[in-house]
Amino acid sequence: MELIRKLEVLADAAKYDASCASSGAARKDSLGGKGVGSTGGMGICHSYTPDGRCVSLLKLLLTNNCIYDCHYCINRRSSNVRRAFFTPEEVVQITLDFYKRNYIEGLFLSSGIIRSADHTMELVIDVARKLRETHHFRGYIHLKTIPEASPALIELAGRYADRISLNIELPSEKSIAALAPEKNLARTQNAMAHIRTKIDESFAAKTKPGGAKPTPFATGQSTQMIVGADDSTDSVILQRADILYTGFKLRRVYYSGFSPIPEPSALLPIKPPPLVREHRLYQADWLLRFYGFKVDEITDPNSANLDLALDPKLAWALRNRQRFPIDVNRASREELLRIPGLGVRNVERILGARRFTRLRLSDLVLLRLSMKKIMPFIIAADHTPTLFGLDDNSLRQRFLPPPKQLELDFENPAPSKADVRSVISGEI
Repeated sequence: MELIRKLEVLADAAKYDASCASSGAARKDSLGGKGVGSTGGMGICHSYTPDGRCVSLLKLLLTNNCIYDCHYCINRRSSNVRRAFFTPEEVVQITLDFYKRNYIEGLFLSSGIIRSADHTMELVIDVARKLRETHHFRGYIHLKTIPEASPALIELAGRYADRISLNIELPSEKSIAALAPEKNLARTQNAMAHIRTKIDESFAAKTKPGGAKPTPFATGQSTQMIVGADDSTDSVILQRADILYTGFKLRRVYYSGFSPIPEPSALLPIKPPPLVREHRLYQADWLLRFYGFKVDEITDPNSANLDLALDPKLAWALRNRQRFPIDVNRASREELLRIPGLGVRNVERILGARRFTRLRLSDLVLLRLSMKKIMPFIIAADHTPTLFGLDDNSLRQRFLPPPKQLELDFENPAPSKADVRSVISGEI
């Protein structure tokens, strides 16, 4: 019963960390079939791999005790919450028991800071070491590392994990100093740079012909930023994300809408931001990573925040109507990616199909495109957007959700299944 109580407390405490998606990395069993688990396969889950597979991860904190006093964190030193602590052996046993019952395919492990960053990292690493070396666990392991820990310990964590992550939490040094005084943006980014170097070295060793078998290391790193806990605008958040992607090669930046906590600090807002804001940031994130957009294009020059009523690509298109319509039979890949309603896969299908014929609207329908969304912005063999003229001031109104939908989005936000699918597939 004591173990169940700990599991209830520490599994619940881990729910605020969004950066737990699987990397889908292959960890082959070299023990002649004696290893336990794999990073492949499918299951009932709460995390997604980059190729869209769902995987189940046991998501835990080693402890919710913490010597830090970050104002936005429910586990902060001054918070009045139930505390619990797992030993490394208990986490190992729970992970193996859950895996053997086919509940999970891997482990996501984080922790509050106890005694010191190095001491905490040693305990987290001990869990991963026991799983890998003692029990030959070949399932997925994601370890949350601590920027203040020594580089040697972070490097050791990467040897046992498929992915490691460092939460940057807030996008600016000013916000971090105000809300998380024990943390430091420069220190976090230095740790990310070290991880990037080790990932690059591991990849280079793997691809070197005739080289010795390299020391294993995590395949990537990710981070999380909290949205709405401070006054940072969407532009500031996206600029920080762009720096992390280009400078540190992060696999993902996760955006977590601030959730009010019991006995909150006076520095925190009373209400959470609308959930649709988090959704728009994810859509903008895809534009940065896969569509060739820059941050200053995604945000409106007249507003540092994203338009909550429209997705970022559609909002950009309406601000830049002079660039449309675009001929789907002649435009480059980069131009096609700018058309609202066309995702990366859609564009590849168009480029492939138009090698054999001039595309008509009927062809685009067969490609399963969102015709209502794309028609005002394209030219096809049998279509020019005269009926939906781009100079029509009512064009924006055509794309706005119904008033009741807007009310649900902003006052009682809840993501739809279509919203979730669009974030995962990147079809924006």
